[in-house]
Amino acid sequence: MSETPRVEIYTKTNCTYCEKAKDLFDAKGVDYETYNVTGDEELFAEMKERANGRETAPEVFIDDEFIGGWDDTHELDQTGELDEKLGLVTDGGEPDDVVEHRELVVVGTGIAALTAGIYAARSNNDPLLFEGDEPGGQLTLTTEVENYPGFPEGLSGPELINNMKEQAKRFGAEVEHGVVEHVDESQRPFRVELANGDVYTADAVIAASGASARTLGIPGEDELMGYGVSTCATCDGAFFRGEDMVVVGGGDAAAEEADFLTKFADTVYLVHRRDELRAEDYWADRIQQKVEDGDIEVLWNTEATEVHGTAEDGVDHVSLVRHPEGHPTAKLDDEDTEEFTLDVGAFFVAIGHTPNTGYLEDTGVELDDDGYIITHGGRGGDQTATDVEGIFGAGDVVDYHYQQAVTAAGMGSKAAIDADEYLGSEAATAADEGGETAAADD
Repeated sequence: MSETPRVEIYTKTNCTYCEKAKDLFDAKGVDYETYNVTGDEELFAEMKERANGRETAPEVFIDDEFIGGWDDTHELDQTGELDEKLGLVTDGGEPDDVVEHRELVVVGTGIAALTAGIYAARSNNDPLLFEGDEPGGQLTLTTEVENYPGFPEGLSGPELINNMKEQAKRFGAEVEHGVVEHVDESQRPFRVELANGDVYTADAVIAASGASARTLGIPGEDELMGYGVSTCATCDGAFFRGEDMVVVGGGDAAAEEADFLTKFADTVYLVHRRDELRAEDYWADRIQQKVEDGDIEVLWNTEATEVHGTAEDGVDHVSLVRHPEGHPTAKLDDEDTEEFTLDVGAFFVAIGHTPNTGYLEDTGVELDDDGYIITHGGRGGDQTATDVEGIFGAGDVVDYHYQQAVTAAGMGSKAAIDADEYLGSEAATAADEGGETAAADD
């Protein structure tokens, strides 16, 4: 490898994961070259050839070595291998050494985390925010945010997140890239351990790590991820211009992705296992209009069972089943279940999310059966507190019901206020000194 590695990133316009890749290298102080393939067939063909047939963006190369997309690059970063390839590894001591102590660590950089960061910084609580697998959270995958108060013309999800990040930094919050792998509550201050081996300590922790997109778990899905299968229509839709496309799901996310893909697709097939959408009326009405316009066809009571294709040629077709009473994969032996295929060039999954709470599983923080954090709630203060004093929860990692940007922001502000009150309490002082935790005042 050369003394100064050459980093190349193939990108496209309005690509959230491309921005995340660039942010990662920016944070490391590493220069890179970008090639925008949008509208450039020759450059797109070059990317596809160099990236072993992959058609999504970003695609990253270091000294001509193919690293992969955002997920691949991020995984290498968490194992420390990316720093090795970039020549950034130093003999800086044992990996278990404590890097730094902070009053408050916030896990996440979505809207709840950033709001917490703004409030915590204004309260002089020295917050450090860790970006995880999906910097900026799910909102960075949203092309239009039209219901966030104060923006009558609407704005994009990445724009809102970037504005909030700058606002948090202006008040003194710091943002670092890293995945929190474990929080050790057996000692005070808390030990916050990252996937790359770094360890931080903190007097209080706000868990605002959001939720990650679910996949179906059907044959062909993992093998063709990045080769026509995707969980981000705004990132990858333009690569399949003129193709027929499938979107799986029935909620707001699925409706929004199907609507967005009509810009590029010949026909969008919205596959839903029931006979009505779960999406809010606004999106249901919008889908119905697209159906009337001939841009979308809704396949009711239908589920996908396999995605077919190759890494070289992408997605070719999809196997599906349909039953008049819905949920057909549970009725495969029923004579009324129909099997059929669709010839499509892309397959998008939008079926909900799984909370990112693995780092809390060995703590006293109570989680529900789906992994969401259970907080105290109620009408007074300390609503975001967990069963572990000093750990608070906010945003989609707690809220499985509303899951709105504005409710996440509100919960983030509550968590920061609760954390501030804890940090100034006798309980925090006793914990810091290793004594018994004092009872909180009413």
